[in-house]
Amino acid sequence: MSVQLRRLIEEQNTLWQRMQDIQAAAETENRDLTAEERQNWDEAEERLTEVSGDIDRLNRMAQLQQIDRSQIAVTTGEPEGRRGSDAEEQARRYADAFGVYLRGGMDRLTPDQRNLMMDHQVDLRAMGAGIDTAGGFTVPDEFRNIMTETMKAFGGLLGLADVITTSTGADLKWPTNDDTGNEGEILGENTPAGEQDLSLGGRTLKAYIFSSKQVKLSMALLQDSAFSLETWVPKKLGERIGRRAARAFTTGTGVDQPEGLTTSAVVGKQGASGQTTSVIYDDLVDVEHSVDSAYRAGARYLMHDNTLKVIRKLKDTQGRPLWVPIPAPGFPATINGFEYSLDNSMPTPAASAKTIAFGDFKAGYVIRQVQAVQTLRLVERYAEFLQVAFLGFSRLDGMIQDSSAIRMYQHAAS
Repeated sequence: MSVQLRRLIEEQNTLWQRMQDIQAAAETENRDLTAEERQNWDEAEERLTEVSGDIDRLNRMAQLQQIDRSQIAVTTGEPEGRRGSDAEEQARRYADAFGVYLRGGMDRLTPDQRNLMMDHQVDLRAMGAGIDTAGGFTVPDEFRNIMTETMKAFGGLLGLADVITTSTGADLKWPTNDDTGNEGEILGENTPAGEQDLSLGGRTLKAYIFSSKQVKLSMALLQDSAFSLETWVPKKLGERIGRRAARAFTTGTGVDQPEGLTTSAVVGKQGASGQTTSVIYDDLVDVEHSVDSAYRAGARYLMHDNTLKVIRKLKDTQGRPLWVPIPAPGFPATINGFEYSLDNSMPTPAASAKTIAFGDFKAGYVIRQVQAVQTLRLVERYAEFLQVAFLGFSRLDGMIQDSSAIRMYQHAAS
């Protein structure tokens, strides 16, 4: 843990304690907050929101720093005698060629490198009727790993759900089930076992194309060897695709796009009349217990940061805050004893909005990811600006696979 992160955690806990002390003083004396206390509370809360956001960002950065980039560093300088198998050698050669292609395009490649790139070319027109551009290339493993891990850090459910990776984008039949209402039996001697069918459904996971949009860089920057292009580009492409995928996994309609949580997950609790933007302690308890106890051991909350702001002000029946800041380095902040994740693609508090998801997301939601990530390098389109654009594609789909594992909280309609 970095010194900065430790300092922020300590500040977060200090600010939270200050807010609790202000509230406790007013409650002890059975009075409203004074103007000075309100100002101190508001200032502490504003700073607490900033600090919590900084902690979240540093935690995401820590995830990205765990990516093994060692292969990128050695792709151009490893002695011939230290190279591994033919497959590993082929991968290294392709990574070298891909790095040259990113900086200088096809014209900078040697004939051998050009042939190697063509072996990894992907006809994007075959991926869907809406794609009319050919000439993308599958990216090397190291590039893809950085891009994928960045997508997880910014992709909400992508870091929580059951993720399966396939080598092609062909339709994939996937079973759905809910077997929590079934149980075994005690057999008597010489008694035949009973029968009870497993309630299996079936869905098809597709491979919808998610684009990063164009990321433009100046040619001067590409020519600068100090600029880590092989790291920066996949991170930027991964961030953009991750954010768009996160929105699809939470609010997707399931028609020509993934099936989102808020679209298909069962509502475990709806707020009473008047709770169009609010949540009460009893609501969260009801949501937790609407999930079968078999799933609660691995359950957590998922919500927008604005929803967390509402929950941070809640207390249980004993006056204890539901939100507990990080008690010590290495321990997560919790809501009512459960960990939580923030995903700003989730809806914010509003009438009829489904703002809080609770459950075991790995058991309840499946994401299909096609391994072959593609990228395009666009030169002529921005030549007069001395710029080059990069465009990334990833094929993904997602759906609820066990409807009993996840429940939603929905605000009142009015």
